[in-house]
Amino acid sequence: MLVLAGAGSGKTRVVTFRIRELIKHGTAANRILAVTFTNKAAREMQKRTTDLLKPRRGAPRPEVSTLHSLCVRILRRHAERLGFPKQFSICDRGDQESFARSALRSIKVDDQKLKPGDLLSLVGGWKSRGLSHDAALEGASGDRETLAALAYERYQASLFAQGTLDFDDLLLCTERLLSKFPDVCAEEAKRFDQLMIDEYQDTNASQYRIIRALALRHRNLCVVGDDDQSIYGWRGAEVQHILNFTNDWPEALVVRLMTNYRSREPILALANTLIANNTTRHGKVLEAHRKGGPAPRFLRFEDETAEANSIVREIAQKVNREDEERVPPHHFAILFRTNEQPRAFELELRREKLRYTLVGGQSFFDRKEVRDMLAYLKLLAHPTDEVSLLRVINTPSRGIGTGTIKSLMEVAVSKGKPLGEVLPEAIREADLAPASAERIHGFVRLMDKYRARLESERSSVLLRALVAEIDYKSELERTCKTPAEVEARYLTIDGVVRSVEEYEARTEQPTLAGFLEDTALAGRDDMGDDREKQSGVTLMTLHSAKGLEFPHVYMVGMEEGLMPHRRVIAEGNGVEEERRLCYVGVTRAQDTLTLSLVKSRTKWGKARPSIPSRFLLEMRGEKEKAAQAAEAAETLMRRELAAEAAADRAAAERAAGKKKKKVRLNPMAALARSMNSARR
Repeated sequence: MLVLAGAGSGKTRVVTFRIRELIKHGTAANRILAVTFTNKAAREMQKRTTDLLKPRRGAPRPEVSTLHSLCVRILRRHAERLGFPKQFSICDRGDQESFARSALRSIKVDDQKLKPGDLLSLVGGWKSRGLSHDAALEGASGDRETLAALAYERYQASLFAQGTLDFDDLLLCTERLLSKFPDVCAEEAKRFDQLMIDEYQDTNASQYRIIRALALRHRNLCVVGDDDQSIYGWRGAEVQHILNFTNDWPEALVVRLMTNYRSREPILALANTLIANNTTRHGKVLEAHRKGGPAPRFLRFEDETAEANSIVREIAQKVNREDEERVPPHHFAILFRTNEQPRAFELELRREKLRYTLVGGQSFFDRKEVRDMLAYLKLLAHPTDEVSLLRVINTPSRGIGTGTIKSLMEVAVSKGKPLGEVLPEAIREADLAPASAERIHGFVRLMDKYRARLESERSSVLLRALVAEIDYKSELERTCKTPAEVEARYLTIDGVVRSVEEYEARTEQPTLAGFLEDTALAGRDDMGDDREKQSGVTLMTLHSAKGLEFPHVYMVGMEEGLMPHRRVIAEGNGVEEERRLCYVGVTRAQDTLTLSLVKSRTKWGKARPSIPSRFLLEMRGEKEKAAQAAEAAETLMRRELAAEAAADRAAAERAAGKKKKKVRLNPMAALARSMNSARR
């Protein structure tokens, strides 16, 4: 069954009620698997299902989880078939960057040629398409991709050596298990009689093949999604999966949910007019359950400063009223296409003394002190985790210098094993000064003591004791500039302990490994305090806004180059996905919608005239003007990108001219050839 669930049509309700009906008609609860793509969505679905079914304590329940969590469970059962330990660890973004940096260093590539983050982006794209490093190397176009494919091989080898998987490996390895081992595929497919997939339009190639493998036996597959809200093509999602569903499953029933319960009628009319311009989609026109309401506004300002000033002043007037028409600040959302846009709005919100939340800022789990605590916990759970060991062996400072660590690493490398596995031997063989050796022995004793306590104590209690024993607060006092900063960052550590306590409270059999797994699987949509987000005006990108709704929405920067984005325009493809992104923004609004643009916007220090977005013109029914705007933007964006590329080349040539002249050859191609030869 394919359920085409339009924006605001209540698809989560449909999923949970379908689960209830399946159970009512004889399907055992624990034979139903419901999969979604974020922890936040999985928790919401789990709560609604529990409220609906009201199961007895200990009674079987449907399995509701993210696809990544499902893959972890499958891999825990079968990872050894791929050569990984059952107790593999899952590395976070910071760990990934460490592995990526080491991989690039091993093939002698510096940050000027390829940054660790860029390597991870390329590797993530290959993995989302199910490509191994061999396949990536074979299909690489240009020197940059060739180098990345070579580094991909080293990156994977490092992960494998430490029994570690990254987030994309959870899918890639599960797919490999199901395709290479028919007995594993049969065993996993037999666990469930009914499979339900939410947000099916967001599936990438690897996810699609996993779902197909699990459903082929019983063919009881129900997917729910909306092709008009497929906006993650840049991270591998393929809208064709939902468009071609009936080709893959010819007997499928198609159900359309056409009533929108969120947006007022004029807002929905605008959304329908916009999305009708996409040619690759399932035909559908949403109808508004909430009739009437004010028409959406189109506002044009002189520049981005005037845009921010006017919009924020308008919000402030409504928030600061002292009568029954006062509007709480969390009812407002300002949506934008790029991360550069909110700066002017933040400035104005501060001037008006309005609280706000910038969604997509630094994640709680990206903060240094949080990453330090997690590294300690990872090392307790996984003693051979070298990345975590190197992070905390001298944090807080124990007088263990980089020279000492380098000597230890040389021993580990010579033995071909992770440092954590050979640390006692390395201390003996590295010819260290007695004082240095004793400091490292002290660290080893500390970790052994707390590892032993894991067997009898809760992880949260153990972590509080560890924080006190290592005196992390003194480290903060040494590195922070003000007492207020010390206090704020120490409270952040308390937040880590509370995260462990919350995990223990909601889990029947909590373990430290389980908490670390939960943390690694948590997406950015799950981070931060929801109460904080509800206390002020929300600033967020259109991508972050998907799945949310607000009474009053401002979509700003409705200009060519921003919406649609300049790179999409210059490359000449992806405009339909940009239109879907605009549609997502419009359908976040419940009561009022304001779309704004400026006459000129500052770029590279100069005010440059802006072209109204073709999407804005399409919504107004001005198709001829929209086509003219598109044509003008394509010419302008190609010229701008060409000028930027020329400037980059000139800068590179100037930098190269300052270096000593060498024999002219293509170092990237030569390196690729030599490494290919060595690998063969």
